[in-house]
Amino acid sequence: QVQLVESGGGLVQAGASLRLSCAASGRTFSPQYMGWFRQAPRKKREFVAGIRWSIGIVYYGASVKGRFAISRDRAKNTVYLQMNSLKPEDTAVYYCAAQSTTSDRYNYWGQGTQVTVSS
Repeated sequence: QVQLVESGGGLVQAGASLRLSCAASGRTFSPQYMGWFRQAPRKKREFVAGIRWSIGIVYYGASVKGRFAISRDRAKNTVYLQMNSLKPEDTAVYYCAAQSTTSDRYNYWGQGTQVTVSS
C-alpha cells in the first residue's frame, strides 16, 4: 500500500511563492507518474502538474504553466511543487497523487494541503 503525505501549504499574498512536498511511503514504491491536482470550492478537480517518475518528463496544466515547477527526488520518494507568482485563483486544496505501473490513472491520493492566496 502506498501512502502520500503532503506538506507546505499555507496562506500567502499574491505574487508570493510556496513549495509543496509530497512524501510517499510503501514497501516497493515505483510509480509511473506522480502529480499534483487541486480543487477549489465549487469547482472540479484540476490537473496541475505531473512527472514521469523514471525519466523525469514533466507536464503542466495550462493555468500554471510558466509559474509552477514539479520535480522529484527519487532517493527520498518525494515530489515537489514549486509555485511562483501565486494568484488568488490558485487558492485550492492541493492533492498529491501517484499512478502505479498497473493502472491507467492516478490511483493513490494524499489527504491534501490548503493553499490560500490573498489579493
